[in-house]
Amino acid sequence: MKLFIWSALLLASVSVQASLCENGKRQSPINITATQKRSGPEPDFAYHPAPLNIANDGHTVRVRFDKRSTLRLGKEQYTLQQFHFHTPGGDQIHGEEFPMAAHLLHKSASGQLLAVVVLFRTGKENSVLRQLLPLIPPKQDGDHLQAGLSIDAVSLVPRQHAYYRYAGSLTAAPCTEGVEWIVMKQPLELSGEQLAAYRNRFADNGRAVQPLHQRSVVEVP
Repeated sequence: MKLFIWSALLLASVSVQASLCENGKRQSPINITATQKRSGPEPDFAYHPAPLNIANDGHTVRVRFDKRSTLRLGKEQYTLQQFHFHTPGGDQIHGEEFPMAAHLLHKSASGQLLAVVVLFRTGKENSVLRQLLPLIPPKQDGDHLQAGLSIDAVSLVPRQHAYYRYAGSLTAAPCTEGVEWIVMKQPLELSGEQLAAYRNRFADNGRAVQPLHQRSVVEVP
């Protein structure tokens, strides 16, 4: 009887997850077109070098952080949890698809999730990827702490801090909504060789753009 109840709950949970991914009204990523331009708080990236803790999760390379790197946006402070990459980039700007994006995931003391999206165009070699690509673990076997090596996520922050902001979601199941989504307006660059090397390790994992469903997108500044 207990096994039956557990199986029923598991199936119900899977059904809810699938339903939200397919039918949610505040899903990410989106194609950013019409925006509401207004003043807003400038992000204060208080990132610090941290021990390089890298993983191959089967879909992308993921780097976890200790609790010292934070982002303040207005009155709210968020702690950087990890960053990872998507190809293609997911969020579009006026229909432009970017070959890659970095997602920097944060959490506030109250549990609010905030994702900072940094888009990439092909161009010059990227210093963060130069460091990470040779260190990607060959298989999906958890985190690898690289002795004596550190990484600073500030290297993924564009010089210009203008951004788009909208109410979004996680981009993979269970597609949880209620995630604050910050898309930096200024893209970074990576070389064609770096993009090819990444794609040689990981299949494309970018989610298709999702319907806006009357959400507003704020553009700051």
